[in-house]
Amino acid sequence: QVQLVESGGGLVQPGGSLKLSCTGSGFTFSRYGMSWHRQVPGKERELVASITGGLADADTDYLDSVKGRFTVSRDNDKKTAYLQMNSLKPSDTAVYYCNAKWLANNYWGQGTQVTVSS
Repeated sequence: QVQLVESGGGLVQPGGSLKLSCTGSGFTFSRYGMSWHRQVPGKERELVASITGGLADADTDYLDSVKGRFTVSRDNDKKTAYLQMNSLKPSDTAVYYCNAKWLANNYWGQGTQVTVSS
């Protein structure tokens, strides 16, 4: 059974940091490209950061508004992807979802709430 389990969300003050984790099971984690998306009520889900899978060195990509503040990484031995979020802003408030994708296979986690507020 395929599972993606996110953790690490919560309430943080503006300027603070959080690190999200996404642990996969039931599939060959290292093959899959991993990505983080976020969604606020009434808006479409948006891609925040991605990291490639496979044998080659991983490439990363970011939404313009998070470049320089967020870092995506992965540990294939732990079957876990991470999103380090620094200098958080109220506009970063959303439910964050991780995604695993390889060929026609596309899996989502359940989401974790991140709230940036004073």
